[in-house]
Amino acid sequence: MANNELTGIATKFAECGWDVIDGPAKAWLNATTELIAAAEKADAECGSCGCEMDPLYKSALNLLRTL
Repeated sequence: MANNELTGIATKFAECGWDVIDGPAKAWLNATTELIAAAEKADAECGSCGCEMDPLYKSALNLLRTL
């Protein structure tokens, strides 16, 4: 719930047009999108090889998708 609220606030900031807050908010939202894409790719390519990272990809995606 709090993560959805944070994303909503960041989206409002990103749309406000005030450079003090909209630029950093856009960067945060874009970085989140890029991290989700990277974790999805890593999970698809190597998410079941048995290394310590395998469960981390899935956990990160679950958390990031709640944002």
